[in-house]
Amino acid sequence: MVGINRVTRHGRRFSVRRTGTNLPKVGQYNRAVVLDQIQLTDGISRVEIAELTGLTPQTVSGIVRRLIGEGIVREDGATVSNGGKPRTKLRVNAAAGLAVGVHFDPSELSCVVADLLGRPLVTRQQPVRPGATPGEVVAAVAGLVDEVLGSAGVDRDRVLGLGLATPGPIDQTLGSLVGPPQLRGWTRVPIKDMLAAATGLPVTLDNDATAAAIGECWAGAGRGVADFAYFFFGAGVGGGLILGHQVYRGGSMNAAEFGHQSVQPGGPPCYCGNHGCLESLISPKAMVAATGLPDYDAVRLAALTGDPVAVTAVETAAGHLATAVVNVANILDIDLVVLGGHGLRHLEDRFRTAVAAALDTRPLARAIRTVRVEISPLGADAAVVGAAALVLHTTYAPQVSELLSL
Repeated sequence: MVGINRVTRHGRRFSVRRTGTNLPKVGQYNRAVVLDQIQLTDGISRVEIAELTGLTPQTVSGIVRRLIGEGIVREDGATVSNGGKPRTKLRVNAAAGLAVGVHFDPSELSCVVADLLGRPLVTRQQPVRPGATPGEVVAAVAGLVDEVLGSAGVDRDRVLGLGLATPGPIDQTLGSLVGPPQLRGWTRVPIKDMLAAATGLPVTLDNDATAAAIGECWAGAGRGVADFAYFFFGAGVGGGLILGHQVYRGGSMNAAEFGHQSVQPGGPPCYCGNHGCLESLISPKAMVAATGLPDYDAVRLAALTGDPVAVTAVETAAGHLATAVVNVANILDIDLVVLGGHGLRHLEDRFRTAVAAALDTRPLARAIRTVRVEISPLGADAAVVGAAALVLHTTYAPQVSELLSL
């Protein structure tokens, strides 16, 4: 089998690591497994990598030798000797690969250039004109890419590619947006090809929530976590799934639409055609309607200052979110739930508290272990950092499904 997970039980905590295989024709996957271990630790030896992954020392040594030759990994110091030969520490060479990430929100463009560890070097934002055409947005993105690369002092030939995180749904086969509900007139827009032509960079496309989940794997709360769900709060509510260390996208490549769970039977209609969807109850638009305040910033400020109407609206929304999270935890038996995105700003603690209380008391498996809930350390930049991580993930972490055709 490819990518078997090794599980160790310590009390009620489980440590799950992605392991390699010593079978032939899976060199690229084993390379990704070794690089995973080096990225996840602040200095690790070849012997330790072999112990953690199940690969033979010879396989690990060969992969490390090639990674060092490519400049992706560097030797840096040695572990303390216990009487034997000191073991050389390995670390990722962060400057070896750079990626540009773009988050296209209907109201704002964000752009970042990040290093191989997913760390932002330069970030820029620019508002999107209401009713902007695809051509106008692509031109604006191309300008932002030039700006961040110039500010970071990065030559374009050092960039591995451009990751684009957008609202869904997306047709991955054609690289197009398929009528996003908040972008009228954007029907079957070939955004991937348009952006590649405008920037001269290879483009990787995904929905913003999945991109944010990949960003958590690369540089956030999901590093080293085998199974987690990401709830993304932007103009709507999206989601990303990591199962067995692999991104799960589903049959149409649009899995994890957590915002379209029905959490209130007979609730308000949603643009998707359903009623009582999570998004229709807790999105910024829904919160504004529930409070009668002029905009979402006013809702957040009112809630923070104790306005009873706003506090009630936030508490109700947090309760709906908790129900949706428990549903996901029961169905998927995940280790972690991450909450993130710019729509959560200033309300993080209130939503996390409600979700944590629900995960302590409501999942079926709560007597075995408690599902953790964390606020994304990437904060409001989760989607744009995730967009850059799309490039890094595609380049350095091939999926098991890609190997089955070998």
